[in-house]
Amino acid sequence: MKRNGMCPICYLKSLFVKKTVDEIKDEPYLNNGRRTPLMGWSTWNTFANHVNEDLILETAKVMAESGLKDAGYIYVNIDDNWQSGTRDKDGNMQADFATFPRGIPALAKDVNALGLKLGIYSSNGTLTCEDMPAGLGNEEKDALTYARWGCEYLKYDFCHNIKISKYAPLIYGIEITPLGTNKSEKYLCSNAKLEGFAKFMSCKKVEGGSIISGLDAGKGKAIFKITVKEAGDYVITALVRKYGRKYDKYLTVKVNGDDSYSITCPGQKKINVTARFQTIIPLNAGENTIELFNPVSGSIISAKLQYKKMAYALINASKQVAEENKADIKPITFSICEWGFRKPWLWGYSAGNMWRTTPDIKAWWPWMMLIYGRNVKLYEHASPYHFNDPDMLEVGNGKLSYDENMAHFALWCMMASPLVLGNDLRNITKPVLDMVTNKELIAIDQDSLCKQAKRIIKGKVDVLAKPLEDGIAVCFFNKSKSQKTFKFNQEILIKDDYICADELSGYNIKNIVGEIAQDDGIKATIPGHGVVVFKYIKK
Repeated sequence: MKRNGMCPICYLKSLFVKKTVDEIKDEPYLNNGRRTPLMGWSTWNTFANHVNEDLILETAKVMAESGLKDAGYIYVNIDDNWQSGTRDKDGNMQADFATFPRGIPALAKDVNALGLKLGIYSSNGTLTCEDMPAGLGNEEKDALTYARWGCEYLKYDFCHNIKISKYAPLIYGIEITPLGTNKSEKYLCSNAKLEGFAKFMSCKKVEGGSIISGLDAGKGKAIFKITVKEAGDYVITALVRKYGRKYDKYLTVKVNGDDSYSITCPGQKKINVTARFQTIIPLNAGENTIELFNPVSGSIISAKLQYKKMAYALINASKQVAEENKADIKPITFSICEWGFRKPWLWGYSAGNMWRTTPDIKAWWPWMMLIYGRNVKLYEHASPYHFNDPDMLEVGNGKLSYDENMAHFALWCMMASPLVLGNDLRNITKPVLDMVTNKELIAIDQDSLCKQAKRIIKGKVDVLAKPLEDGIAVCFFNKSKSQKTFKFNQEILIKDDYICADELSGYNIKNIVGEIAQDDGIKATIPGHGVVVFKYIKK
């Protein structure tokens, strides 16, 4: 980390401290989107970048007519490469003129007419993974575009991401101006209370003769108390001492506890000594607290901040469009596709409805088992409106056997995963259709408790148990190639604090996939790479 104008002694001390001020609030992201795991279909697994309007409409019609819609699959999601390579003259996103000639709004209306919802794709970067225009820096504009088009789901990838700078500008004060006026009130840095490694440093070249340094990387904070006569929108201007030509700077502006405001400063040439950077904030009548700091101690915080920006832009856009149309709000379910490298299960609930925990899935059994092995550990992080996402389903793709397809689908249901089909539904076979419309497995996935199964036994046969509104779902998963006979001591369900089973005499047992025998415990024969699934149902 550069010293960035920080006093040398403070800088050396800060190297041994992870952070000294709070980062950002982690309240749950609640947008009235999908309460249970999302169910639908996506273009990517089979069609990759070869997408067009006809494919979407043909697939939507199959979903409506084949029983998939009735089973719960209602989202038709267009992945990457739907875009034109350029934005329009006003900077708005637009669809490929040849492959989507009528545009996305007309397509959304046709999909809605079938009782389905349209989903769209972008990336939390300057470009998408297919190098198309993306959302970073255009969050409000793009969110409003998608809402006006009628989209009800956004998958937000992570290609071409640019991490937020961990450096803060050197400020010598702030100005507060009622929006639409020029009546500013100035608060020099001597008015601030400092925390952590933030420090006043002498600087005769700026008004007041001092600057605040040490606001970098979550290690310092400046707090101003601001009093205004009337509530409303105000401009806050950061008065900056120019420093650091080769790197950007960033400030979180936390207003009365709301940390959703920020100021970004580019690298500054020293043609002049000072600069001004602004954002608009709401203030209450009377005293207000404004805290300035840079919480970005690493890539995790950067990603969280950027995803939260789009997440709340979607909420605001949905509200604005509802007001424009004098209609009910259509929430946009928000999918974080960060690939799991920055531990989104620890922060995704504050920035979206679902978050990828793994790299992209492939219809290859060893790879799918790596994904399962990672996602199954994260059971504590699922809750209503918020889900771990081990990526889309490959059921019906590749060379997976019947038992492997069934295990894949059943495991995803046990893990309360989004169920997003990735095969060509226009050519779906009856065995695959029957599998993905299995009402009992879908009910396990969509259970109102929204809990993910816990792996209570790990071995050649894994045992997963999932608390349900009306009981417990249990899955025996045979990871070996050969058939296994497995005996299960069901008392473990009573002893486990997460499962919290009552005395098992109060339950009936129902077979879901395969069969179990009850003979001094539970016994089952499980096919290689296969599952047996059953439920304890409260009497």
